[in-house]
Amino acid sequence: MRSRRRIVLRVLAGVVVLLLVALVGGYLYAKPLLLTGTGYAAHSACALEGIAHRSDVATDLPPNPLVPYLRTSWSSDTREARTTILGVLAGQTAYYSEAGCTLGSPLTAYGPLTQVRAAANPFSAAQAPGPDPALDRAIAHAFGDDLAPADRATLGTRAIVVVRDGQLVAERYAPGFTTTTPQLGWSMGKSVTNLLVGLLVAQGKVAVTDDHLRPEWTDARAQITVDDLMRMTSGLAWNEDYDLGTAITQMLYLEPDMGRYAAGQPLAHDPGSYQQYSSGSTNILCSVLRSRTGVGADLPRRELFAPLGLSSAVWEPDTSGTPVCSSYLWATPRDWAAIGQFALQGGQWDGRQLLPADWMTHSTTVLPGQGEETGYAAGWWANRLADGTLVDASLPADAYWASGHDGQRVVVVPSAKLVVVRLGFSPTIKTPQALRVFSLVADAAARS
Repeated sequence: MRSRRRIVLRVLAGVVVLLLVALVGGYLYAKPLLLTGTGYAAHSACALEGIAHRSDVATDLPPNPLVPYLRTSWSSDTREARTTILGVLAGQTAYYSEAGCTLGSPLTAYGPLTQVRAAANPFSAAQAPGPDPALDRAIAHAFGDDLAPADRATLGTRAIVVVRDGQLVAERYAPGFTTTTPQLGWSMGKSVTNLLVGLLVAQGKVAVTDDHLRPEWTDARAQITVDDLMRMTSGLAWNEDYDLGTAITQMLYLEPDMGRYAAGQPLAHDPGSYQQYSSGSTNILCSVLRSRTGVGADLPRRELFAPLGLSSAVWEPDTSGTPVCSSYLWATPRDWAAIGQFALQGGQWDGRQLLPADWMTHSTTVLPGQGEETGYAAGWWANRLADGTLVDASLPADAYWASGHDGQRVVVVPSAKLVVVRLGFSPTIKTPQALRVFSLVADAAARS
């Protein structure tokens, strides 16, 4: 009897051990994906509290099976946000500083930051525009006023700003958002990186043809140029899917030096021969700019934000102190409009020519060749393709735009002297037509 009991206990113990091994093994296998979820939530909570001064952080979490199990806390004393799974697993902490939020460890040595005066931005203190019935109807459509409440929430428009001929002619904000609420541009930062490169090209600190950009690139990667990094034709292997163990999630949520991580990827194609969308390429580019200038977190503030008066703008760095140029630029809608206006004016601002005269033509010209992206030029998306066809026939041929995750857009139409900013939270809306942004731009351009 006792021997039978001992056998049963041993079997039960074996089952428990096997279950524990399976649970631990399953957790270790899934940990990179779990850390993506907790890293995203912690960084988002930190930035929303510290930069945007919003406490409704749950409203910026995209649909995900992990969301019900996330536990996030914000300490106003230590200025840090921590997220775990059920309070125990896969914990990540984001730390706020004047330079922005960093994931994994605080940013301690970023040097003094350039002070930015809003007066250089003519839109900062502009009077709220008066009514324009036709344009207001187009904006109402972009906000989904004709939709049921649930569908309007799915559309998720939070801000619209329209600038025509250098004047603020229309704007509208969702409840809880104002002219002073910074919003995250996500990949619109890639377009702003293009402007930052242009500023340094004009100063002679970098050239688009420069190669041998990283000291460890002693193989064929040495042939990658600055222009390759802007056009996503570096040839470096990359996976932009937000999934288990992909390059983009590893870089954003687990790497302290994102540029170095991306630069360590092997070549999948000859440099310049194939276009593949890569946030890694943009972060490599900003690591190169840091190397050329010797300036880290303050570089965008000194070279771009201060001249344009982008007083709300925060370009968050990684823990190495390099701006995360692919993804983490925050600014108010009016400051985003100033960025679009700067591009529209070809880099002219306050009577000074800050970009090379042909910079925006170069940056918005799509080159022929193989690749995976339709209409991507050098940091900007262009309506006119290399063969002359249009991405969207409803827009003027010379339209181009910055595009970011969750529905962020800054659309520039030089022929109409028009800039349209659309910001929101639209994680399930997949096309600009469904975002209703292109129809707004077309309506606004037709009235110019």
